[in-house]
Amino acid sequence: MPSILFIVFLPLLAAIVTGLGNRALGSFAAKLITTGALFAAMFLSWPIFLHYLGGNVGATVTPVLHWVSSGTLSFDWALRVDTLTAVMLVVVTTVSALVHLYSWGYMDEDPDQPRFFAYLSLFTFAMLMLVTADNLVQMFFGWEGVGLASYLLIGFWFRKPSANAAAIKAFVVNRVGDLGFMLGILGTFLVFQTVSIPEILAAAPAMKGASTIHFLWLRADTMTVLCLLLFIGAMGKSAQLGLHTWLPDAMEGPTPVSALIHAATMVTAGVFMVCRLSPMFEAAPAAKTFVTFIGAATCFFAATIGTTQWDIKRVIAYSTCSQLGYMFFAAGVGAYGAAMFHLFTHAFFKALLFLGAGSVIHAMHHEQDMRYYGGLRKQIPITFYVMLAGTLAITGVGIAGVFGFAGFYSKDAILEAAFASGTAMGTAAFWLGSFAALLTSFYSWRLVFLTFWGKPRWAESEHIQHALHGEHESPDEEHGDAHHAEVHPHEGTGGYHPHESPWTMLVPICLLAVGAVLAGWAFYTPFIHTEAFWNGAVAYNEHLIDAMEEIPEWAKLSATAAMLLGFVTAWYAYIKDTSIPGKVAEQLGPIYTFVYNKWYFDELYNVVFVKPAFWFGRLFWQQGDVGIIDRFGPNGAAWVVEKGSVAAKRFQSGYLTNYALIMLVGLVAAVTWVMAQ
Repeated sequence: MPSILFIVFLPLLAAIVTGLGNRALGSFAAKLITTGALFAAMFLSWPIFLHYLGGNVGATVTPVLHWVSSGTLSFDWALRVDTLTAVMLVVVTTVSALVHLYSWGYMDEDPDQPRFFAYLSLFTFAMLMLVTADNLVQMFFGWEGVGLASYLLIGFWFRKPSANAAAIKAFVVNRVGDLGFMLGILGTFLVFQTVSIPEILAAAPAMKGASTIHFLWLRADTMTVLCLLLFIGAMGKSAQLGLHTWLPDAMEGPTPVSALIHAATMVTAGVFMVCRLSPMFEAAPAAKTFVTFIGAATCFFAATIGTTQWDIKRVIAYSTCSQLGYMFFAAGVGAYGAAMFHLFTHAFFKALLFLGAGSVIHAMHHEQDMRYYGGLRKQIPITFYVMLAGTLAITGVGIAGVFGFAGFYSKDAILEAAFASGTAMGTAAFWLGSFAALLTSFYSWRLVFLTFWGKPRWAESEHIQHALHGEHESPDEEHGDAHHAEVHPHEGTGGYHPHESPWTMLVPICLLAVGAVLAGWAFYTPFIHTEAFWNGAVAYNEHLIDAMEEIPEWAKLSATAAMLLGFVTAWYAYIKDTSIPGKVAEQLGPIYTFVYNKWYFDELYNVVFVKPAFWFGRLFWQQGDVGIIDRFGPNGAAWVVEKGSVAAKRFQSGYLTNYALIMLVGLVAAVTWVMAQ
């Protein structure tokens, strides 16, 4: 499949040309090269996906070069394409191409556009390397590549301290997960004597319960240990509970970065990896139970936080974290097709919501606090309608048997699979997921109502007051995103009039809205009910699919009921009686504070990990490095030389009589020594 070479390497070529050319190339040329390369990759990816959509299409492997040969370890750099890869190719290239186009308008005033577009293309190449990997080392190469690119993109405004801190935090937290992933790869090689993914998956079923590993008082079978280590890597990359703290802070990067990395692509790498290695997880039931637990807990945890946040991007960030939890507990109960289907639909509606939020921020002079929005549906109508489509998609609005938005099909399939699994953890995941669906509906409609309904509250915004007085802050120094909206006089709103985004921003979000509306309806059957579509790319549990058809009607309607209850609650609290949220927060007191402060995970990690790390660092620096090494090493040697030179200097008086006396004393000492022999 020669086209796969162009799909993977066009973004790399564009990144190299743009990165090396930088400002000498110019912003327009940099944008044209990178965006053109990504649209070419997108147009080549869709035919591959549609080809696999027909079913019963096998995998193809395109060799690139021989990579490593060392003892028993030997593997090539090769690009593997099967159904799973085809799905990811469409997701990665489509979202990336539209984000590139969106960035033409959004980053128009930034002087470092060539660097930004080079980073975007570099990230896309790394992600494509990950999803086309034919062996675990190649997957790890792409895995680390997207980690590097995300660090560069989150910290793109490097003069902004908060952006630097967020980039470092993302890098460090991901390294924790990556250590587990690396150990899992090394352990897998030791067990299977190969890093080839097809060979490992073919041998995995025979390893179920084959051997046991003992460590202190713990005992587990080999496959469970390997899968848990691999899943730790997925937890870091996909921001699951415990290793999630980097994702909300990553909103310090430009909004196109949030859409590309933290909604549709990088954060789904962990889900892709678990589905790619699904035969291994099927051979480790205990590991699957742990995956289900973490996914369900993350789904619930992140949804609770999303209900209390005021920053529009952070609400969507915690929504991403919650939706990733759905994908993981789907994989945990064995519904890998449902997990990938939600990944697929989520890419469209979540990228739409992030880019739509960017359009709102653009209109509001990079103000991100929803308390200073209100009444924007008449000011930016196109943005309003596409955001409405994204909200309908994420909340799962639809009518069974007729039509539904994307999330209606994928989220319902996950909850049905969890219920049909018949396991205690699967049932717990069903209830947590159903409650999270209620919270998802609540905070999503809360975002819409605060932003687009009610009275305009723009005059209260400090950012907009700066704009009215001509005080344009640099995005490198102040909170908010890059674009500075124009200021138009408008009575009754403090002199500020929001305006719609340019066409380069509107076209991508309108195209994503089409996906948010139609993706679930169009692709539900092949993803969920057609084994021939997957054709061995993931482990397909036919028994579970049949059981999903037999679950009670109330279980099938649970997500719809939760969605309606969340919508009604949000409408009543933010449209009907706006005093309710304040009263509820006051009544809940410590509970509200606990949730608003993100369950105090950051504070806990600061006490348990950050402060001790700094304490040890200062100890080794001041007592070890300065107090011992420097004192008795270079500084000590310098002290000896200095004191010796002072003593030697006293003999250099310049008087001939002194030198004669010294010579006489030396001669007497020498003669005495000779006579003593």
